[in-house]
Amino acid sequence: MTSPSAASPSRRHVLIAGAGIGGLTLACALHRAGLRATVLERADALRQVGAGLIVQMNAALALRRIGLCDAVVAEGARAEQSLILVPSGARITTVDVGALQRELDTPMVAMHRARLQAVLHAHAGPPEAVRLGVAVTGFQDDGARVTASLSDGTTVSGDVLVGADGLRSAVRTGLLGEQPTRYSGYTSWRGVCPAAHLVPPGRFSETWGPGARFGIVPIGHGEVYWYATLNAPMGTEDAPGQTLAVLRERFAGWHAPIADLLAATPPERVLRTDIHDRPPLARWSRGRVTLLGDAAHPMTPNLGQGGCQAIEDAVVLSECLAAPGPVEDALRAYEARRVTRANQMVVRSRQVGRMGQWENPAARFVRDAMFRLIPTRMAVHQMRNLVLSTS
Repeated sequence: MTSPSAASPSRRHVLIAGAGIGGLTLACALHRAGLRATVLERADALRQVGAGLIVQMNAALALRRIGLCDAVVAEGARAEQSLILVPSGARITTVDVGALQRELDTPMVAMHRARLQAVLHAHAGPPEAVRLGVAVTGFQDDGARVTASLSDGTTVSGDVLVGADGLRSAVRTGLLGEQPTRYSGYTSWRGVCPAAHLVPPGRFSETWGPGARFGIVPIGHGEVYWYATLNAPMGTEDAPGQTLAVLRERFAGWHAPIADLLAATPPERVLRTDIHDRPPLARWSRGRVTLLGDAAHPMTPNLGQGGCQAIEDAVVLSECLAAPGPVEDALRAYEARRVTRANQMVVRSRQVGRMGQWENPAARFVRDAMFRLIPTRMAVHQMRNLVLSTS
């Protein structure tokens, strides 16, 4: 008799905690592979929330493997130039990412997070594949099946449970125990405004100042996504209704169009979050339970790879689960393909963020001079390698 662990992959039922980018990408990939997935999401609706993100070329390649690259690209804006600036607007570096996209025949697009989520939701399988208003609060793995406990007091069983439930994942806690997050030393604001006319199409920029940064990214549909970071004690909050005033004061005198973007942003479209990650793990699976995305390897946003690595996770995990053999072997194969790469991103992103937040004038002068001296071809080479080494 075939053991449940080695049952035909086509009969596997995969439970997914969380309908974020990673969880929905996994549902899409499993549906395409002919496996059944059930996504369990705390929110009672997938609303137009969040800000922007960049689907970098490595993530676009992963999406192409599951037939979704074109649908995603249609909802965003292509990158042409990536720049690092100083507050006066003078350039530190300029990278022609448009040329690299053409060379590799692979797109890089920025978009509103909610539009990406909508594309993924539309391809995640039948309507019942995504259950809203229920969160996974715990689980039991008996070796043959895994049963998830839900926030409404019910349970659901499947062959695999995937924790795609974010930085403070309940599945991760059940798997590894309580572990503190790691504060980066800086907080962030993210906003979206209808002001695409203020930014040249395809120009993605980040400006480095003393202990602060400001990023500007056109995301299509007439909108611009911006983000700001500032060194601050953990837990600091803006006075009610004063967020934009705080930002206008902090970034006063920085180059155009920063002031105009802030003025064009509705207050309700600004989010503030402290930036956290976690130290990398050597393993993130046990038995029939595994982790994905921020639940497995939360990283600071400095490389723009958090969502992109979740997409890579999801596509690789779906390929492993669709292969013949026991579930446990599939999860080991998933880890073997993903742990080193994702953890490298965690480490590199933290390093880049620490350097970008320097306050000391002498250190910043040396940093900026060093970046100016790095040949553009070296930056392009690093980006190319990231794409060509996609899991």
